[in-house]
Amino acid sequence: MEQYQHYWKDGTPVHLPLGKIVCVGRNYAEHAKELNNPVPAEPLLFIKPATAAVHVTRPLKLLANRGQVHFETELAVLIGKPLTDASPGEAQAAILGYGLALDLTLRDLQSRLKEKGHPWELAKSFDGACPLSPFVAAERFTDDHITFSLDINGQRQQSGDTRDMLFPIIPLLTHISSHFTLLPGDIVLTGTPKGVGPLSSGQTLSLQLEDQLSVSTNVV
Repeated sequence: MEQYQHYWKDGTPVHLPLGKIVCVGRNYAEHAKELNNPVPAEPLLFIKPATAAVHVTRPLKLLANRGQVHFETELAVLIGKPLTDASPGEAQAAILGYGLALDLTLRDLQSRLKEKGHPWELAKSFDGACPLSPFVAAERFTDDHITFSLDINGQRQQSGDTRDMLFPIIPLLTHISSHFTLLPGDIVLTGTPKGVGPLSSGQTLSLQLEDQLSVSTNVV
C-alpha cells in the first residue's frame, strides 16, 4: 500500500507526517436526521488511523463483499502546531490549512455495530477509508464561513457551510485538545452535511472548496 503524504494545492509536499485523523460525527443537524440519529449535545468523536488516508484524486476502489460503502464529504483541517488544552487563540493559530475529505463508511456494518452499542472503527477505519485532497493555506479562508460541495456525475449531491455546524471549528479543536493532544500533521474532519449515499462503480465525484480547490475522482 502506497504511503500517504500531505500536499499543498500547488503540488509541493507538506513536510509533516500524518499521525491520526480525528473525525466528528453528526456535526450537521440535517445529516443526523437523514440517518435517524439523535442530534448530539456535545461533539461525537472517533479516530481513523493514518493507514486509512489515500489521495482523493486516485480511483476509489469499492470493497468486495462488505456491503454498501457510503460517501460523506467533509472539510478537513490540517494541524500545524501541538494542541493540548488549547485556548481559542491557540487553536486558531494551529490551523495550517484546509482541504476536503471523503469519510467512507461501511454503512451496513456500521448499523450492526450501532445496534450492539459497539464502536464504529471497523466500519470507518479500513485501508482507504479517508480519501484526502491537497490543502490550501488557512489564511485564504474566513474560518466561520467556509463552503464546500460534492457533485456526482455532474449533479449536486452535498453542500456544506461551516455556519451550519453544530460545533464550529475553533470550539471543536479546543474540545478535542482537552481530551487528547493534536500534533502537527494530524487531520480533523469536521462532519458531513446531508446528502450522503452509496458509492457505485462508474461514478465521477467532483469536490469543490469555495473557489480555492477543485478535485475529481472515479469509482471503480
